Order: sequence, then C-alpha cells, then structure tokens
Amino acid sequence: MHPQLNTLMMILPQLIQSLTDSLSALGLPKRDIKLSHPNNPDFGDFATNVALTLTKDTGITPIQIANNIKDHLDVSVTLIEEITVTPPGFINFKIAPTYYYQILSEILTNNQFGRGLSGKGKKANVEFVSANPTGPLTVGHGRNAVLGDTVSNILEWHGYDVTREYYFNDAGRQMRILGESVKARYFEILGTHFEFPEDGYQGTYIKDIAQTILEDKGRDLSTEDPIFKEQAEKTIFADIKISLNNLGIHFDQFTNEKTFYENGDIDRFLEELKSKDLIYEKDGATWFKASALGKDQDRVYIKSSSEPTYRVPDTAYHRNKIARGFDLIIDIFGSDHTDAYPDVLLALNALGENTDNIRVLIYQFVTLLRGGEKIKMSTRKANFVTMDDLVDEVGADVVRYFFIMRGMNTHLNFDLDLAADQSEKNPVYYLQYAHARICNIIKHGESMEISTDCEFNSTLLNNPTEIKLLKKLEEFQTITESMLQSLEPQTIATYLHETANRFHKFYAECRVITDDSDLTNARIALARATRIILSNGLGLLGISSPEKM
Repeated sequence: MHPQLNTLMMILPQLIQSLTDSLSALGLPKRDIKLSHPNNPDFGDFATNVALTLTKDTGITPIQIANNIKDHLDVSVTLIEEITVTPPGFINFKIAPTYYYQILSEILTNNQFGRGLSGKGKKANVEFVSANPTGPLTVGHGRNAVLGDTVSNILEWHGYDVTREYYFNDAGRQMRILGESVKARYFEILGTHFEFPEDGYQGTYIKDIAQTILEDKGRDLSTEDPIFKEQAEKTIFADIKISLNNLGIHFDQFTNEKTFYENGDIDRFLEELKSKDLIYEKDGATWFKASALGKDQDRVYIKSSSEPTYRVPDTAYHRNKIARGFDLIIDIFGSDHTDAYPDVLLALNALGENTDNIRVLIYQFVTLLRGGEKIKMSTRKANFVTMDDLVDEVGADVVRYFFIMRGMNTHLNFDLDLAADQSEKNPVYYLQYAHARICNIIKHGESMEISTDCEFNSTLLNNPTEIKLLKKLEEFQTITESMLQSLEPQTIATYLHETANRFHKFYAECRVITDDSDLTNARIALARATRIILSNGLGLLGISSPEKM
C-alpha cells in the first residue's frame, strides 16, 4: 500500500477510540465497543450498538444515548462522510466514496494489493497428505491435499518461506500387508496357491504390480523376497506424486518415519521420558504416563505385539521439526487424529520443547455424491474413487475449489453432478466466467482503440452497483489478513463468489463501453481492478484465471 493511503484498518481503531472518548466525556460507563456492518447497507458501512448496552445502567433510552454520543463524537476521523442514528439506538457511519476511489487507484497501481509482509523473514513448515504408499490417492486424501497446499499459498502470500512436507511410513503393519497382498497375487498369476492375507489390499493395482514384478524378475522369486513390498512402495509412491502434480501440488521434502528409528531419535526420547518417570511397562506394553501430566488416562506407546502406536514416531518427528528452526509449524489432520495429536504435544512439552508455534488444523471428512446418493468407499476392498479419476471427470480447478468451499470443520458433501456442470451453476465456472468476461471487455475496448491504462475520473463511478463493487474490492486486504489468522481457505472462496456476484450485477446494470469516453475509462478501470482481485484470489486457491471460456 502507498503510505499516504489511510485504510479502514487504520480508520476503524480511530473511530472506536473516538466513541470511547465520547462515553468518557458524557460520564457514561465504559464499554468494549465493536463495529459491524448494518443489516441494511443503506444505513451506512459500519454501526455500533453501544447505546443499547447502556440503557440498563443509565435509565436513558437508547435513541437518546445514541444521539448524545453522536453529538460528542470527534468527527475529524478521516473519510467518515455521515453519522446517523436509527432505531432502536444504532449509531451508523458511512465511509466517503473518495476512500473507495483511492482503493481503486491503489489496486491498479499495485497488482499485489492485499499482500502482507508479516511473515517476511520467517520460515513455516506445512505437513499435509502424508498418506502411506499403500494405494492410490483417493477422494479421502483430496481434502487434506488441497487444504495443505492452499494454507501454504496463504502463508507465502504473507511473506513466509514455506516448506511443504510429506511424512510417511513404509515400515509398518499397513506396508507389511501391502507386500503380502502383492506376493499373493504374484503366486496367483503363477498358478501357485498362496493364501491372501486377512485385510489384504484387493485393488487391480495390486495385480498390476505383481504382473510387473513377474515380467521384470521372472517366475522364481521366493516367498521371502523383499521385492514385493519394495516394488509396491516404489510404484505407488510414483503414482501418488503424479496424482498430486495433477492437482498442482508439489512437495519440498519427503520424510520417512523409519528415519527416526534408524537415527536413534525415538530411543533417545523414550529414555528421556523414562528418566522423568513418564514411561512404564504394563501388560506386556509400554505406556506413556499422561495422567501425571493432567490427562484422564495413560496412553499405550508400544503395544504388546511390539508395534508402536502413532504417538511414538510422531513425537520424534515433531521434535525434529522444532529443531529445524521453523517459526511456524502446521499439521493438517483428519478428524480421526483429534484424540492423538494432543498427546504428541504433551510429550514434547514434557521433553522441554516449546510447542507454541505448532498449529494443528483438523478437517472433517468427505462424502462423494452422485445423483444425490452417497458413493461408498473402502481402500482395502478397492471400492474407491481415486483423485486421478476425480480430476479426469471434473478438472483440477473444480476439484480444488470444491474441497475448500466449505469450512474445514464442516463435513463436506462433494456433489459430482454439480462439479461436472459447466454452467454458471457451478461456483468455479461462475468465478472463472467473471474473470473471462472482464478480459473480453478489455480486449473489446482495445479493439476500439480505447486505452485501458489511461487517466480516469473515478468520481464518475456513482451508480449503486459500482459503489458496492468498489466496497467489495476494498475488503480483499482485510480478507487476506483474516485468512492468515484462521488459515481457513473457505473465507477467500466465499469472498470471491461475492465479488463475482457484484461484478455480474454491475455489468448487467452499467454498460462499460459507452459513447462517454470519460465514463468508459472509469468503468474499464473498475473492471480491471476486479480482474486483479479475482486473479489474485483464485491464485491463492491454486485455481486458474482463464481469459476466455
């Protein structure tokens, strides 16, 4: 932003302070004053209900209190055009249009309008997807993938140096069953009976891997050959990376869980906890004494079968991330991790680690719908829809948008019929069509030799639809700031839909290219600014901004 531009983020605190001073001058009780948008936008841009909260203590009607406050307000706050009082006692403030005209110029001057610097010089780690290589990425992994990548985009928009990290385990029970599944299919192809493992993976991809091993290694492999698991992991992981690439997702680092067994990190932290009397043996298992640290019950660390639970390697892994010096560490987990991750943080704190910079984002799961009916899925039974299938059917842009168009704490119904619809009923096409329409307007103007970067008189933009669109564009900076705090991509998706809606209403009511060259220049400037905001917002979501559709 230009330093001379007084933004709403600067004006509103001044206004709140002025209201606070008025209360003091009138001898009224102190209140925590909040400003919000009025239900009726005709009343103004912001309103406060502080007068209504004072009636009980003063015995004075809210309307009278509101008028008294208004009369004592310091109206020197810049860019407040009008102050009104409406029943039952709201004080309303209207921002002068000149402010929004300034914003228009700023957007056109700075096509990175809304970009923040609060993360400049800081490092962030975002761990997401982290699916073990036991099968193709499915719809069940998709929401995690898109959330993680979009959160990374948000952090980068605000200046963070982001490491996208994928953490996986290729040595646990799942991988052992995977290897056994491939082995069984290998011998099945040979015509030799080999019992298929209980809970084995049954997809055609297992048979394909077995066939590849047969073609590459021949018919004489023994049942003890490690090639079955090794080839399965290699093949599946290659496919996972391709699937992620199809969604525009790339990782900076892949970290393997077994690393922390091999380098001794797990043994070391277990010994440290034991020295603090926080580890004990019971019923053949190893337990973490979480009850000594305020939890209701202790947690199993290593089962009686000698298999560690999730908490053990994850504690070592997070300790490693802390040691790498990130200013911010973010984990994207499904709701099935809700009970486990607090135990990891608890153990880290017990080890003397500061976990204040670790944020865990929990998302709810996805239901795939077709024709209004739920599609049942099971990875082990190979009854699933892969991410590749989904991208092939509806496109990467649609997949990305649909996975973040609802808040992450909300269960997501992914409607395949709506996703495949290529009309404006599809929210992705609705957004992209707005962007493409603007590009077409600009090109049409250029074909008529109308310059799109000339001087313009923004005060000519006084139609209500023009003012409403200007106000929506101004919100982009506030929206991106709030996203940094919430790390909730749905916020930008909702904002972009509202922006596109206001643009379409403006376009329907206001002819952009007219016989009035001054008005044409102003409206093209408004269209260009809208294109910049839409393009930046879509970019944050990892979605393309087509110039034609």
